[in-house]
Amino acid sequence: MSQTKIKICGLSRPCDADFINEAMPDYAGFVFYPKSHRAVTEVQAKALRTKMRPSIPAVGVFVNEVQSRICQLYHAGTIQIIQLHGTESEDYLSALRKALPTAEIWKAFPVRCPDDLEAAKRSSADRVLLDNGLGTGQRFDWSLIDPPVHHMILAGGLTPDNIPDAIEQLCPWAVDISSGVEQDGVKDKEKIIRAVRAARAERQKDNPGILAKPGFVRSRKSCQMENLVPTVDNMYPKH
Repeated sequence: MSQTKIKICGLSRPCDADFINEAMPDYAGFVFYPKSHRAVTEVQAKALRTKMRPSIPAVGVFVNEVQSRICQLYHAGTIQIIQLHGTESEDYLSALRKALPTAEIWKAFPVRCPDDLEAAKRSSADRVLLDNGLGTGQRFDWSLIDPPVHHMILAGGLTPDNIPDAIEQLCPWAVDISSGVEQDGVKDKEKIIRAVRAARAERQKDNPGILAKPGFVRSRKSCQMENLVPTVDNMYPKH
């Protein structure tokens, strides 16, 4: 059975890795965008990766990054998944796939109107991340995603309190949260634990219609297969 996963993004301090090890989310993210206050260097990221449990994949977040740097971090084992948050084109994705044929690639798309979903649906990325793309940490209008996209990652304005509602309404493949688990701009252990618990509580609910096969639309109410419409699951990383 497919279940909504959770990623905690924007780790930067050694204690953040301790928080992750205690909360045990499905993924943890390192931001490599210099303009973000959550940005980390290769050395910092490597130390965080070493400190984290090996079972938790690290996601590297990049904005229009030169591919050689991404490849270096991937080959070094610092990151296991690549998340792109800039204006990376399909040609960029194609070149990155040739360089890293086994790497999983996620691509972020801002959603401000129904037409914005079309670019996400056409993306060749393994997963698409949807948020408001404004760098505010605010949620976008979730009603624009109708019907929901199965292997999307939902971001933007998520908190431990609204994660259950997001999962119930949209049935995302994963939720991605950063500022919603922070206090005064840094990660807060209790909020991280609450967020992970909120996502896991939704997993335990009876949800027999969740799809086992990715790439199809699910209905909002029951997450059951609806019409079998094929889909493909911001400039500034903040979620």
